Amino acid sequence: MITSRAVKSCGHADFGWLQARYSFSFGHYFDPKLLGYASLRVLNQEVLAPGASLQPRTWPKVDVLNLILQGEAEYRDSDGNHSTARAGEALLIAAQPGVSYSEHNASKETSLTRMQLWLDACPNRENALLQKMRLSTLAPLSLLASPDGAEGSLQLRQSVWIYHVNLAAGESLSISLKGSRAYLQSIHGGAHASTYSEQQTDLECGDGAFIHEEARVTLQAATPLRALVIDLPV
Repeated sequence: MITSRAVKSCGHADFGWLQARYSFSFGHYFDPKLLGYASLRVLNQEVLAPGASLQPRTWPKVDVLNLILQGEAEYRDSDGNHSTARAGEALLIAAQPGVSYSEHNASKETSLTRMQLWLDACPNRENALLQKMRLSTLAPLSLLASPDGAEGSLQLRQSVWIYHVNLAAGESLSISLKGSRAYLQSIHGGAHASTYSEQQTDLECGDGAFIHEEARVTLQAATPLRALVIDLPV
């Protein structure tokens, strides 16, 4: 089964210095039916004005995956760790209990646009505190994150596989799924999505889709498409 999550139905915020879209309950946006999906807790797209910052705050034990779409982000924590990530890069933070984290737009002239995912981490598993990689702009499908860091991907503290999709208009791609649930998110562009059981839906730019009990999802790009496929455990 595949069920779309239209971008116009997502939670929104506009504070001037911060504009945000929330796929699941986050901050002031609360929907008791949308508290996450399997181990995917948060999927936000946020734009920080030039020079703006998100003040230090603690996180639960989650893996925080940041995809930088425009600009340059700077991340700091209360233990003194520091990292930057630029457009086209992904940064994974293994959040720790009792540690506070802040995020800053490193530019005084350019907005920072990024997508952020939170994934529940297994209680007894620890990985590197910070991991970073460059996203492929050529491969139609690349493994962005996985439990074991396969294929040079970022290593998660959970049995989740995240794929980065990059298709030209008219191209199609079929992805086999390991778990009983998956989430599909358009970053840019629209696509027709169909599943092994012949369920189907159309996605526009920014739309998402819940996938349940399917062995495969096929994407046909209506326009140049950039998307994530998040393959989730039972």
